[in-house]
Amino acid sequence: MASVQSTRMWGTVFSLSLRSRLHMLCLCVTLVIHLTLQPVSASQRPSSLKEITDGNWEDILAGEWMIKFFAPWCPACQQLQPAWSEFADWGEDMGVNIAKVDVTEQPGLSGRFIITSLPTIYHCKDGVFRKYQGARTKNDFLAFVDEQKWQAIEPVSSWFGPSSFLMNSMSALFKLSMFIRRCHNYMTDQLGIPVWGSYIIFGLATLFSGLALGLILVFIADFVFPSRRFSSSDYYQKKQSLQQARLLQQQEADHEADGEEDDDEDEDEEEEEFGEQDQDEDWTRRRGSPEGRPETGAQGFTEEAVRKRIVAQRQDEEEDT
Repeated sequence: MASVQSTRMWGTVFSLSLRSRLHMLCLCVTLVIHLTLQPVSASQRPSSLKEITDGNWEDILAGEWMIKFFAPWCPACQQLQPAWSEFADWGEDMGVNIAKVDVTEQPGLSGRFIITSLPTIYHCKDGVFRKYQGARTKNDFLAFVDEQKWQAIEPVSSWFGPSSFLMNSMSALFKLSMFIRRCHNYMTDQLGIPVWGSYIIFGLATLFSGLALGLILVFIADFVFPSRRFSSSDYYQKKQSLQQARLLQQQEADHEADGEEDDDEDEDEEEEEFGEQDQDEDWTRRRGSPEGRPETGAQGFTEEAVRKRIVAQRQDEEEDT
């Protein structure tokens, strides 16, 4: 009897353990199926929103793109963020790449696309850019792409395209401005230099860099476009002949100046001679004419009367002495 009861007991235990194992297996299978079929939340899904930087911006030149330019501090950009994220979830199904650009981190792209307001949205199809001006909801974005409403918008001119030379220059200028701003913040915050000292440093740096750039441009211009007179073979011969002609002209001018001085001296001598002759003539007129005829003076006295008066004056002086 004891053996029969023990056999029944072990059979019951074995059957319970088999049932529990089957039950556990069913639970595991049910859990796996539940986890597999459960939809992945938005936070767990890999984001389909791409980020464009100065290093990979050329990727947008191929295919169809919708690009949003934003700044973290912009309230309008913050309001647009949920709708743009929902729109990005549909991008893969519609065959459109949805991207974003942070202008505070990518100043070069801000200058390349001439971003003057935030947020700014561009549509790009095979390198042709158009600025989106419609409503900013998910359904409007989907209709804009699905119904190809972008065809009614005039594309950006090739002169102002992001890959043009002009926009490359603008991008470099914006990068330079951001670099200067970072240097200014570093000098004022880290080094303790006053703001006016930073301005003076940048002013001097701008002055000297401008002078250096001007000299470089002058040297390049002289090397690429040399003067014709210096490049001609007979330039130095012409130069020597011109110098000789100038020397001859100078010598002739000196001779003419010497001749004029001699003429002036002769004229002075002649004037002196004429002056002496005039004085002699005056004296002769006072004394009388050459024929011995007396000439009356200013008061009508003759020469004899003058002599008599002079003799009388001398006699009076002798008597006084």
